[in-house]
Amino acid sequence: MVLNKTSPNKTSPKVLVVDDEPGLAELIASALKYAGFLPEVAVNGTSAIKKYATEKFDIIILDVMLPDMNGFDLAKKISNTVSRTPILFLTAKDSTEDKVRGLTVGGDDYVTKPFSLEELVARVNAILRRAGNVAGGSGRIQFCDLELDEETREVRRDGKLVDLTTTEFRLLHYLMSNAKKVMTRPQIMDYVWNYDFGGDSGILETYISYLRKKVDFKEPKLIHTVRGFGYVVKDIS
Repeated sequence: MVLNKTSPNKTSPKVLVVDDEPGLAELIASALKYAGFLPEVAVNGTSAIKKYATEKFDIIILDVMLPDMNGFDLAKKISNTVSRTPILFLTAKDSTEDKVRGLTVGGDDYVTKPFSLEELVARVNAILRRAGNVAGGSGRIQFCDLELDEETREVRRDGKLVDLTTTEFRLLHYLMSNAKKVMTRPQIMDYVWNYDFGGDSGILETYISYLRKKVDFKEPKLIHTVRGFGYVVKDIS
């Protein structure tokens, strides 16, 4: 894949790049600007927090290993704000533990170093597409005591607010929109992640696991696995 040049303008998505390697951070920023984004760079967690407090960003590219704080800890601080800015982690460790931890603290995706700039830009575009485009009309979707509001992006179970990341919301939206229908893994991957290249199917199992922890905290359990096929939202009580 080759990056296509697009000139950024005032309405272009703003990206905060947080990486303690100045050369890499500037390289990422240059690639993003070339692709039509408006990037800003922070070389540590402290400067990232300051920038985040004064400016609105559409997405954050965050290195896990920072000199003054752990990238996961920084993500927690950002995830606790109302804006719910999507986060793409950069990690030098290709381990399931790091990937799972990144997803549980509010991350939407991850890229393992070394990576291609084309892949990075494609993942940024994919995250922004799913953050800004949730299919279906405006209004509410309800199944049993689980409610999803498409306009406010709020989810409630038994009246209690469920805090979801952007990707978790999109995944739950898709399953609830097709309640009682078994959706295949490829169908879900295509809708939720819609990458322009082959994605890691293991990320789906991870998201399902943590979505269950947040949604199925009471009976009846609503998110079910159909072995060898996919997942379904239904009441089997």
